[in-house]
Amino acid sequence: MPTIKDVAHRAKVSVGTVSNVLRGTTSVSPELRARVERAISELNYRPNYVARSLKSKRTNTLGMVISDIANPFFPLVARGAEDAALERGFLVTLFNTDDRIERERQVFALLRSRRVDGVLAVLAPHSEAPEHVQELLKEGVPVVCLDRLPTNVDVDSVAVDNIKGAAMCVRHLIALGHRYIGFISGSSLLQTARDRVKGYELALREAGLEFDASLVREGDFRIGSGYRLAKDLCLSHPRPTALFVANGMMGIGALKAINEVGLQCPDDMALAVFDDVPGGDTFRPTLTVVSQPAYDLGFKGTQLLIQRILEQGTSPEPIRIVLQPELKIRESTAAGRLWQDAAPLPR
Repeated sequence: MPTIKDVAHRAKVSVGTVSNVLRGTTSVSPELRARVERAISELNYRPNYVARSLKSKRTNTLGMVISDIANPFFPLVARGAEDAALERGFLVTLFNTDDRIERERQVFALLRSRRVDGVLAVLAPHSEAPEHVQELLKEGVPVVCLDRLPTNVDVDSVAVDNIKGAAMCVRHLIALGHRYIGFISGSSLLQTARDRVKGYELALREAGLEFDASLVREGDFRIGSGYRLAKDLCLSHPRPTALFVANGMMGIGALKAINEVGLQCPDDMALAVFDDVPGGDTFRPTLTVVSQPAYDLGFKGTQLLIQRILEQGTSPEPIRIVLQPELKIRESTAAGRLWQDAAPLPR
């Protein structure tokens, strides 16, 4: 079985250079990296990760905890995380919690016992500070929270500007003449959902429109709640002329409800969704969305996590990265007619 010394001899480099290539260190020149990778391929070399972990006290393994893998937003996040990890010689082990806090605690306990080098986490809704996150941090295991930020925990994070995204989407609906805008939010236990409510309220306030609680429903970021709550709003009196839905899964459910009750979108009810729904540009009507950089969320979160692993202690303060959303205007909010039931904006 070939050894790392054999690879170094074949590539005519030092053992340290081979080790740096295997770890994904960026200081190795492209020429040397190509020689080492060619030698690895020619010799069919396979690193002994068990021996390396005993020596370095690292397993080169990251745990990734996802709240709902059935949500098409999160596989893109995971893909970004995996690509960033592989660039630096790390592997990602993925766990799904189905938004259940009990299962999340079990996964964190398992990750602690398996000695992962760090954890990427999309946390389940929870009303209290997550003690399992705090315990991992106290043990010196870095954690980066993605998308959903816990309260009362100083932890690194990468998230999207949810207030900005929601506000610019509702501003778009108001600019089309809508004054009665229904809103289906996510669980109020999540900062992500609360921030999208804030963006909705901000846009209304800027336009001089009063917040009407009867137009708001709280869902759970899943298709079923989007369908049920959108149907309720579609059948209410007075009916909203537009509907803003706080994530893609609920948005799919809302479109189904609009169609099922016999309304035409956007002529009878406009629809805008926070999330770029897979296939949203092929639905009829095509969906207006607040597009989130899901891949970048996972990629940048993993880069930050590996930075913490390799350079522990460089920054005692939590690092918070905020990514920017993009509004993509499509057919589901097209100005189909003058909204006769829309009151004029106050001067």
